[in-house]
Amino acid sequence: MPAHTAPEIGLPTGEVARRLGVSPVTLRSWERRYGIGPAQRAEGHHRRWTAADIARLEVMCRLTAQGHPPAEAARSAVLGPLPAWASEPDPDESRPAGRDAGGGDRREQGGGDAAGRRQARGLIRAADRLDAPAVQELLSAALDHWGVEGAWENVIAPALRAAGRRWTALGETYVEVEHLLSWHVAAELRRHAAVVPRRGPVVLLAATPGEEHTLPLDAVAAALAARGVAFRMLGAAVPPLALAQAYRRLGPAAVLLWSQSRATAGPQLAADLMGLPLGVAGARHTPLLLLGGPGWRSVTGPPSSLRPASLRAAVDRLAVAAAVQ
Repeated sequence: MPAHTAPEIGLPTGEVARRLGVSPVTLRSWERRYGIGPAQRAEGHHRRWTAADIARLEVMCRLTAQGHPPAEAARSAVLGPLPAWASEPDPDESRPAGRDAGGGDRREQGGGDAAGRRQARGLIRAADRLDAPAVQELLSAALDHWGVEGAWENVIAPALRAAGRRWTALGETYVEVEHLLSWHVAAELRRHAAVVPRRGPVVLLAATPGEEHTLPLDAVAAALAARGVAFRMLGAAVPPLALAQAYRRLGPAAVLLWSQSRATAGPQLAADLMGLPLGVAGARHTPLLLLGGPGWRSVTGPPSSLRPASLRAAVDRLAVAAAVQ
């Protein structure tokens, strides 16, 4: 072995970012805030990341994706794991409860669970880095661990709310993060809803005309599939005529109409739907109508309609309606 070996040249920041699937801005931010930087700088002060530097970054990515605060993850990446008592509190722990994407109160849904909050933080941090493999793994693990309703209430909806707040604050500079997270959420939920039960009364799921935000509908479909409840998903922005035709053809046990904003809530559409007769004379029935989403909060719907407080409550109602028909 030679007495002197040439120093490792290392990789530039852009190449390291591509290999890790994160943004170069993220790497520079970690260096500036937490001291996770390269050991070497080339002539002209260009960063050069060695294999040891990259290994620390991989630890940083893994720990933040698991929900650890970035400062704690950085210390662990440099010094090794800290004892549990030395972990600093995360400011998210003290935030007040809010309303979920389905219009329910987070405190009523187990949203205060520390493990769920940690997983939600890890999910939004992975999305911030545009780390698609980590987002996919975290979503899959949450759905496997919590089930559809629990994963939505404890992990997915809080992460979507966080992305929505940042999108509102930052505008177009954050759109790519919100879109990446939404796409992966939809993909994982639809994977769980892919096997539609063949038997039993049908539940009809549809968004009101003009409504394009349908992730909660995907979550309802996945939860119904897990419970063995047959459903038909019409998806986003269903025209009134198409909704009426599907309603008449299927004769559903229940209907869930989703509206994310008041502009897309259609009280007349809901009333007209309930006025359509189902079945032959003497054996007609009126299906259960659920008005889901924050768009219906200040809108008067048909007297017989219900507004579930959470995604879990909606799925419970739909499952019962399908079971008793």
